[in-house]
Amino acid sequence: MREREDEWTGLMRSAISGESTAYHRLLKAVTPVLRAAARRGLTRAGQPVDQSEDIVQDILLAVHLKRHTWDVSAPFAPWLFAIARNKLIDALRRRGRRVFVNIDDFAEVLPGEAPVETASAGEVAAQLASLPARQRDVLQSIAVESASIKDTAAKLAMSEGAVRVALHRGLTSLTAKLREQ
Repeated sequence: MREREDEWTGLMRSAISGESTAYHRLLKAVTPVLRAAARRGLTRAGQPVDQSEDIVQDILLAVHLKRHTWDVSAPFAPWLFAIARNKLIDALRRRGRRVFVNIDDFAEVLPGEAPVETASAGEVAAQLASLPARQRDVLQSIAVESASIKDTAAKLAMSEGAVRVALHRGLTSLTAKLREQ
């Protein structure tokens, strides 16, 4: 272990002094170790290891971008593993607290989906006609004709904010009327 760390330190010193082959050798040497550490960290956190390669790439990128901050008189491995630990923590924070469960294991106990009741096109058209003219025109333009809010505002000589309000109110009214049936 100590031998490996001394080798990495020597390679990093050579890389900083401009030896690109030493830098390449260093990256090849540390990558499998970082990959194993990322997988181990994800496993400990109860996360799937499928993101370990992304974490390794983040670590290598950070090493590359921050290599000028490494103190050449210090050993390389502690500096590298501090970056690795921080990148793993960042990745876990981005993912949040998620628990992954294979849903196939529960297929027998999950209830089937209840059928969703839908209104017919005729019912929707009848209820749409009962809305105030402005709401009806906005809903017709956006929901039926697939026009944008901007185009609808220009067509109906309204502000975009007024179109949004009319759309929201129209959808709320239409939904309430269709639920009553």
